[in-house]
Amino acid sequence: MLMSRPGPSFSTQLFALWMLVAVLCGLLSAAVWLVLSSALGERVATAKQQAAAACTAVASRYDLSMQRPGEANVDLMHAVLDLVLIRTDGIEGGFWTSEPAPGAPNGFLAYAFPTYDGSGVKRDIPEAETPLILRTLRKVASARQIQADVVSSGADAVVAVACPVSRQTDVFAWVLTRARPPLGPYGERAVIILASVLAIIVGLAWVLALALRRWKRNLARLEHALAPDGEFEQGKRFERLGERDLDQIVDALNRYVERAERLKREANALSAQLAQAERFSTLGKMAAQIAHEIRNPAGAMRLKAENALAGDGARREAALKTIIEQVGRIETQVASLLALTQPITVQAREVDLRAWLDEMVHTHESRAESRHVELSVDMAGCEANPVFDAAQLARALDNLVVNALRHAPFGGHVTIRAGKASSDEGERLRLEVVDDGLGVSAMERERIFEPFVTGRPDGSGLGLAVVREIASAHGGRAYLADDLNVTRFVIDLPWRPY
Repeated sequence: MLMSRPGPSFSTQLFALWMLVAVLCGLLSAAVWLVLSSALGERVATAKQQAAAACTAVASRYDLSMQRPGEANVDLMHAVLDLVLIRTDGIEGGFWTSEPAPGAPNGFLAYAFPTYDGSGVKRDIPEAETPLILRTLRKVASARQIQADVVSSGADAVVAVACPVSRQTDVFAWVLTRARPPLGPYGERAVIILASVLAIIVGLAWVLALALRRWKRNLARLEHALAPDGEFEQGKRFERLGERDLDQIVDALNRYVERAERLKREANALSAQLAQAERFSTLGKMAAQIAHEIRNPAGAMRLKAENALAGDGARREAALKTIIEQVGRIETQVASLLALTQPITVQAREVDLRAWLDEMVHTHESRAESRHVELSVDMAGCEANPVFDAAQLARALDNLVVNALRHAPFGGHVTIRAGKASSDEGERLRLEVVDDGLGVSAMERERIFEPFVTGRPDGSGLGLAVVREIASAHGGRAYLADDLNVTRFVIDLPWRPY
């Protein structure tokens, strides 16, 4: 048979979802970083090559078109710049002289940006990049060979390239270009949008993490409340957690607690009514039993008294003896009944078990001899003295010994055993009264310690009930052991109750 395995908890699933969002944020951040920076070197190298080719083309075309070497022709410079730079998108350039010339601020002779996206032809040199251009031109003026310089700014880079004009010692060509983002002219805007989306996702992940933490904390509180020693098990109401879904569960559990408390009160009320009914039933049964037990001796006494009045002195003496015996029987039944109805007060003290048992045997020796029953004591492992109420326990043991002497056969055996035993509850005093009589029937074994349950016509059924009450008052119990060969009543008590 296949057993289904429990799935992951809801908090675990939420944590896994949050981890997935965190991983996605990390991947997106890496993608943005790669877009911004990974291809910058390649783009700068490509821009340098394009700028160097453009600068060389401008210088050589001007050098070939010049009719009088040594003379700076600005119109020709502009024509060459427009003709060459129109072929390459995003490159601007011009001519510069290292010698002061009229109408040439900072040495710039001509400038053109034919692919400029704005309206009209751009003829003004970019001010922000002027220091970079001049630095590159001074390098080429000093080295007399092509020079390049790069200034990076975030994801962009500005590349300046300068080269000499072959037949002009003090005139140099220069070009300027930019290493654009790989996403095209709208790359920066796309990167900004992507970064904004990433920021929103990170914010949502943070909010989700806080919600997950609060949810997990509330789940832990709810789990603790549902534990065996939690609020719900103790019948207490649980405060709402502030989570809509969890509060529905809390409300349902609180309704269950209220319903359970109401059912408990109703059950207690029904139990009280049942106990009262059982008390009345027991009182009725007890009254009937007492009336029966007293009516028989009273009837016998009345009969004897009538005979005594009509007879001679000998008959009156015999009648008075019978009446005294019946009065003693009634007193015994009333005393046993009082023992059951009045609480048993235990005054425990250390008792010499050997002497106490010898006195018990001495008390019943005459009755045992009259029935030709051997009464003996068997003590094993009782070197120390136990603690109990000697008077109360003597009443209980008396009842068991009298009961055993009544049921033992003619010439039988009754043994009082005392021993010290160990159990999970600690050291125990075990008293046993064993006889070899016929035993107790299976039907009587279940109710033998109940009041008024007896197997003898002349019995009151209170003796074993008294034994049980005295054993219980000592913190122990009395029972009939399962033994097929003999009848064995046991009183099991703590060796020392304190």
